[in-house]
Amino acid sequence: MSFEDTYKLWAAQEHLSPELRADMQRLAHDDEAREDAFAVPMSFGTAGMRGTYGAGINRFNEYTVAQATAGLARYMDELGADAKQAGVAISFDSRHNSEMFAHVAAQVLGAVGIKTFVFDSLRPTPELSFAVRDLHAFAGIMITASHNPKQYNGYKLYGADGGQLPPEASDKITTYVRKVTDLFGIDRANETELRTSGMMQLIGEDVDQDYLDHVATVTINHDLVKRVGATMKLVYTPLHGTGKFPVMRSLQRAGFANFTMVKEQAIYDPEFITVTHPNPEFPEAFDLSIKEGRRIGADLLIATDPDADRLGAAVRIGDEYHLLTGNQIASLLLHYILEAKKQAGTLPANGAVVKSFVSTELADKICADYGVQMITVETGFKFIGDAIAGFEQHHDHTFLFGFEESYGYLIKPFVRDKDAVQSTLLLAEVAAYYQEQGKTLADGLHDLYAKYGYFSERTTSLEFSGLTGPKQMAALMTKFREEAPTQFAGTAIERTEDYLSGQARTSAGETSQLTLPKSDVLKYYLTDGTWIAIRPSGTEPKVKFYIGVQGDSEQAAQDKLAGYADALHAFAAEAE
Repeated sequence: MSFEDTYKLWAAQEHLSPELRADMQRLAHDDEAREDAFAVPMSFGTAGMRGTYGAGINRFNEYTVAQATAGLARYMDELGADAKQAGVAISFDSRHNSEMFAHVAAQVLGAVGIKTFVFDSLRPTPELSFAVRDLHAFAGIMITASHNPKQYNGYKLYGADGGQLPPEASDKITTYVRKVTDLFGIDRANETELRTSGMMQLIGEDVDQDYLDHVATVTINHDLVKRVGATMKLVYTPLHGTGKFPVMRSLQRAGFANFTMVKEQAIYDPEFITVTHPNPEFPEAFDLSIKEGRRIGADLLIATDPDADRLGAAVRIGDEYHLLTGNQIASLLLHYILEAKKQAGTLPANGAVVKSFVSTELADKICADYGVQMITVETGFKFIGDAIAGFEQHHDHTFLFGFEESYGYLIKPFVRDKDAVQSTLLLAEVAAYYQEQGKTLADGLHDLYAKYGYFSERTTSLEFSGLTGPKQMAALMTKFREEAPTQFAGTAIERTEDYLSGQARTSAGETSQLTLPKSDVLKYYLTDGTWIAIRPSGTEPKVKFYIGVQGDSEQAAQDKLAGYADALHAFAAEAE
């Protein structure tokens, strides 16, 4: 069926919502946008699906949500009655129509006899992960587009362990999703009947209390928090999202009674009216926090993204506030965890930290100093969750911390995804630790650099939007493989790792097999100790470049980063 035929099929539907009907009328006069919306179905993979809201098979709407859920239902039906009875936990964030999409998913599951546990109002992604585990559900669905702009929404799938689905299960569900071709013929059960029969159960404060009880255990030095927390000044913003109440309650419960919430951004607003990008790695996300921080004299500003799985922070240096990178926040959290446990005599002999392989090597240095093993996994927090599951199965390591450079951290594994609620609480404790010494987090970071070296990292990207975007991204990755660069910015490449072929090659021509799972990633190690990784994003139409350097000073490290970023973009530009 051509995209025009698919468009006509949608146009013939009598029950499209007014929003979708208006979008159909707009698409009637935009050939390029119409083809983009109707030519190919929305990508569904290990991260679920994410896209702009609108009409079409390549847009996020109630029909593509029903299609994805029908694929999950067929997969669960194959596994039998136990899976269906265990059910699916469902949550949603503050975006447009998120609650409606969550209820559509419950209705589709209920129509085939699958029980659901649906939150009574919006909750963060980490609490959904916790709920799957706490309720012993078979799976979880989170309706969120995380930190994307307001036009987006998304659908994350979680397994019984509370982690995002592994590739094998995701691939099988994807196969079932693609077999659901009649998006308008998917059965949906009557919600009142589902509630009456107990097949759809609302959850809320009961799960909140269990989750917050577990979050409270993240605090390591309770006496420190009691001494400093009551007077320490910090500013928190949920960026119009789900972090508002769980973060507020966790901070208050721990004893951080003097924090201030950015009032304008404490409003649940799907328009994200105060920011273009509700993303805590972007400086604009902190504009209002900085204003509030200056008013009260706060040393620390914390922001969580709309589904509260990512955390960003800014620290005061003199009269200015400076944003910390995800790697810097992770290094501060990691060092504090290990030092506090060492001082308390609770640092386990078999302790392990897990990070993604595009994250800072400063963390490796810190772990080595404390006799803790660093385990490196593929990009994606689900792989950190898999490592934790392995620890529990084999009893060979005690999990201490997990992180990836993209502002995601996990302190304790009662959640199996990144958790900004946990991270906010511990970062406040770390700030208290340094404040008691007359220092800020910036001072603490420079202490780490002075001891372990000036490590610095940068992530840049090229965006490829529209229908041709995937082909352009694939062409760029092919260029890097086929032309096989031997140097960047005049520095020779010593070793190249290609995770798609599963093979590594040195500059001398020696080859070896890689142990991490296959994925479309290239990683280069240069003779000056720099590493560079290149990969297509799994959730956005971007190819990402990750650069990690070490310098003799902070300025030297920054200069290196700038030079390598320019060289990468110049090489990529030749492919356009």
